[in-house]
Amino acid sequence: MTSHVSNEARVIALHPRAQRPPARPAASPVPPERRPPTVREPLWRDLVGDVLRRERLQQERTLKEVAEAARISMPYLSEVERGRKEASSEVLAAAAGALGLGLGDLLARAQGELVRLTSRHTGAGAGRGPSGARFDGMCLAA
Repeated sequence: MTSHVSNEARVIALHPRAQRPPARPAASPVPPERRPPTVREPLWRDLVGDVLRRERLQQERTLKEVAEAARISMPYLSEVERGRKEASSEVLAAAAGALGLGLGDLLARAQGELVRLTSRHTGAGAGRGPSGARFDGMCLAA
C-alpha cells in the first residue's frame, strides 16, 4: 500500500521573526590597504598569567611546588598561568605569595606589561588618556 503523505517537515516558529531595520546606504568603504591594523588589546588574565609563569620559571620552581605552597590545585594554577581562567583576587594573592610576591607586586608587574604592550602599538600617544592627560595608574573593575 502506498501512502500519499508528503515527507516534508513543517516548521512552526516559536518566536516571531524580528523585524530588521531598513539597510542604510553603505558609505564609501575604506580600502583594506588604508585601514589601520586591528590590534587586540591584551587580556588582563593573560598578562597576570604571564607574570606568574615568568616568576615561577625564574625561581626554577615546578608548577606542583607553587600550587602546593599556594594551596590551589595544580591544573587550576596551570590554567591561570596560560590565561585560560580569570582567577579571583584570593587565588592571585595565594599564587603571588607562594612566589614571594605581594598581590600589589603581581598587579604592578602585569600593569607594566600592559603599558609596554599597548605603547608598542599606539606609538607616541601611549600613556595618555582620550583627553591627552597623562595617567600612571591602574583601575580594575569587577
